[in-house]
Amino acid sequence: MTSRQEKSGRAQPWRRRGLSFRSGPFRRLYAARTASQWGDTFNVVAIVILVYRLSGSGLSVAATVVFEIVPVLALGFVAGAVVDRAPRIAVMVGADLARAVVAGVLAVFGHQLWVIYAAAFSMSAFTVFFNPAAASVLPAVAGDDLLGANSVIWSTAVVSQIALAPLAGVLVAAAGAGPAFGINAVSFLVSASLLAGIRVPHNPAPAARRRLGDIADGFAYLRASRFLRTLAAVQGIAALSAGATSALLVVLAERHLHLGAGRFGVLLGAIGIGAGVGPFLLRRVTRNVSRPALVFGPYLLRGLVDLCLAAFSSFAGALVGLAAYGIGTSTGNVTYQTTLQTVVPDDRRGRVFAFYDVVWQTGRLASIGVGGVLADTLGIAAVYYLGGALLLVAATVGLTRLRTDDLHLPGDAKP
Repeated sequence: MTSRQEKSGRAQPWRRRGLSFRSGPFRRLYAARTASQWGDTFNVVAIVILVYRLSGSGLSVAATVVFEIVPVLALGFVAGAVVDRAPRIAVMVGADLARAVVAGVLAVFGHQLWVIYAAAFSMSAFTVFFNPAAASVLPAVAGDDLLGANSVIWSTAVVSQIALAPLAGVLVAAAGAGPAFGINAVSFLVSASLLAGIRVPHNPAPAARRRLGDIADGFAYLRASRFLRTLAAVQGIAALSAGATSALLVVLAERHLHLGAGRFGVLLGAIGIGAGVGPFLLRRVTRNVSRPALVFGPYLLRGLVDLCLAAFSSFAGALVGLAAYGIGTSTGNVTYQTTLQTVVPDDRRGRVFAFYDVVWQTGRLASIGVGGVLADTLGIAAVYYLGGALLLVAATVGLTRLRTDDLHLPGDAKP
């Protein structure tokens, strides 16, 4: 987890104790991620509206999600090996430039459904390489406050989405989807230019190892760790819940809460507010998040919220519950990222993050399919009862199987 410079006793000149925006590398990474997230918001809103306009079918909109998930399942393990072998900044810059090209093509030719699906697939394929690289490189630029770095990146993303999603909708309504896709393309170019100026140490994988060997080594490391094995089980169970409940929130609002489109937007706003506030609350409680209660406790909170949403139909209660759900989602994400960045060695970090991306997206895909069937046959409340129960199971698995020591010594985990 330490670089060659650190092992030789030479401190990196730009590393400071604690998170500091005076640190050039972190400032550049933060600005790059923020610019990219702004573009993503315009892209997501534009794609949903455009696909529905072209097809008039909710199923076609759902198919877009499938095209975004498939590349994660197909390329995730390879991407993790690449991230641990190649210079991570170069991987991120290359992914940004490729995504800029895809977004540009979409801006010009995105009036056909097959072009949109191909673009969604391609964009996701390059993101599969970007995300584990970004998560893996953060400890090298964040100073000693990984929790603070993850918190500010997460909260900025949420605030950006809340602020820009309505603007994106207005833009698409007034000028079509093309300008929104163009903004996304520009955001990737801005991100790439910022990232290109970051210099971090690179420890390449030993020359004798090759891609398949890297992947096998990653699996062996995961199997040897009680913490990582347990986290995989928890993530898989939670994804089986979150995929359906997130995708079908609009159905819950209409069929169970009896809300119109306007008040559905308020529900989404409540989630966003909770998600934006969560990391700041977490930092007030602790600076050490590598504890089972903080890693797995958010699943418990989200499970209880899902059960309450299924049991009651109060709009005010739903607002409070979804704000709490947002807090659970954001604090869970920040503790998950920070803990893995802390305990996983640098030379395996890319493969570990990529593995969990595959686990999450596999469960999410299955959840969306099963959830849609259950909603139509048993009712939307049944989906949320089941989703809440799965989250409670996930939390129980994590809280009962692990002690704090397991989170700090992944290589020495017990069988």
